[in-house]
Amino acid sequence: MKIKDIDVEMTNPFVSIIMGVYNAGKSNMLQQAIESILNQTMQNFEFIICDDASTDSSYNILQSYMHDSRIVVIKNDKNRGLAYSLNKCISIAKGKYIVRQDADDYSDTSRLNVLVEYMESHPNYDIVGSNIKYFDESGLWGKYVLPQYPQKKDFLFTVPFIHATVILKKESILKVGGYRVHKETFRCEDYDLFMTMYSKGMRGANIQRYLYNVREDSAAQKRRKYKYRIDEAKVRLSGYRKLKLLPIGYLYALKPLLVGLIPTSFLKVIKDKYYQRRSKK
Repeated sequence: MKIKDIDVEMTNPFVSIIMGVYNAGKSNMLQQAIESILNQTMQNFEFIICDDASTDSSYNILQSYMHDSRIVVIKNDKNRGLAYSLNKCISIAKGKYIVRQDADDYSDTSRLNVLVEYMESHPNYDIVGSNIKYFDESGLWGKYVLPQYPQKKDFLFTVPFIHATVILKKESILKVGGYRVHKETFRCEDYDLFMTMYSKGMRGANIQRYLYNVREDSAAQKRRKYKYRIDEAKVRLSGYRKLKLLPIGYLYALKPLLVGLIPTSFLKVIKDKYYQRRSKK
């Protein structure tokens, strides 16, 4: 089935795009994210957005888009985190596929078309992501290349998918119960989900094209609280156990704890060099 046929033939949305929003109302970044989806070349989608009890103008901005029949806005009664918000979106999703989008990033206009065509022609994959470009207040500044066919061992060093780039089979994410909502997964719900899916025999790929743009500015460079590093170590250890990556996994589980001890300024230098090296692959 070609994408143009999907647009014409499907009465229900073929794709459900899900996005969690929390205090993303500054600098027009939320509008940029939404517009990048509304302007996709593939139009048979629903865009489910969950406001996680924002305290700024985010919900008002979302309401201004509710006249568009493709957009569904829901709201949490209190701040519950991204995993809970995404599960809430998935619970009402009608599409065959689930596509992620973050509220401070933007997608290339062909992104949905490319992702869906790939999934339709590669039914053996449950997760498909893409390479990314980085941008800040000054514009695009870097690129990042992901492994084309991530294997279990790739989860040792880091997550081999960029969460916001992925498309997933809805049936596959439902089989594992969606995102695990727990304090340990608050900042690494994607790591936890993807390792769980791989432990169940599911597999993924990364399209070797730059379809998504990630905001990496001064705000994003701020030091993560050390308790989130501890939580990531716990999530890694749990995932490695499921993937049968122990005992070597014990060493890699220490990585976030060690990284958290590096001064922020020096860590930025390391990250910049790492991004530059990955962009050349």
